[in-house]
Amino acid sequence: MTSRPGPSLAQRKRQLVADELTEAALQLLALKGFDGVTVDEIVAAAGVSKRTFFRYFASKEDVVVQFLADMGTDMCAELASRPAGEPPSTALLRTVLVPLTTCGDHSEKALPLVRLILRTPALHARFLERQAQWREGLSTELARRLGLDPAADLYPHLAAGMALTAFDTVLWRWSENEAGDDPAELAEQAFAVIGTSLDTVG
Repeated sequence: MTSRPGPSLAQRKRQLVADELTEAALQLLALKGFDGVTVDEIVAAAGVSKRTFFRYFASKEDVVVQFLADMGTDMCAELASRPAGEPPSTALLRTVLVPLTTCGDHSEKALPLVRLILRTPALHARFLERQAQWREGLSTELARRLGLDPAADLYPHLAAGMALTAFDTVLWRWSENEAGDDPAELAEQAFAVIGTSLDTVG
C-alpha cells in the first residue's frame, strides 16, 4: 500500500502563518472585544503584513468562523471514529467532549473566547449557523451508524440536535459561572439527563 505524501514545505509554512494569525487574533479579540480590535492590531501582533492577513481571512470575523469550522470538523471526525455498536448517548457525549475538553484544558484562553462568541451578536449568529451545519453532519453520521435513512427517519436529526443543545447549554453555563466549573463535567451532567432519550432509537 502506497503511503500518502505529507504536506509540502510551502504548505507547512502557510499553515504556520495561518496558525500564528489565528492565535494573535483570538487573543486580542478575547482581551479587547470584537469591536475593540482592528486588523492592523492583529497583523502587528502576528508580525505579518495586512496583505498577508487578507490572503488567509476576509475579515477578523472570519478568523472566529474558521475556529468554529475546525471545532465542527473535529466533532464529526470523533463520531465517525467511535466503535460500532456503542450506544448513541456514549458516542455523542464523546463527540462533544472533544472541543469541551480542549476548552477546559486551556480555559485561560478558551473561556474569554467563548464569552466573546456568545456575547457578540454577529459572532453568536455565525456560531448558530455553524451549529446548523454540524447538526447535518452529525445526523448523517448517526444515520450511517444505525442503518437509518436520514431522509425518512426523524431520530438522527433529533439526536444530533439534542447533543448540540447540550453542548450549547454547557458553554453558556461555563461562560456565566465564575466558580471554575469543568465543561467536560458539565457535559457529563447534561448527558445524564438526555442519555435515556438518545438511546431510545425508534
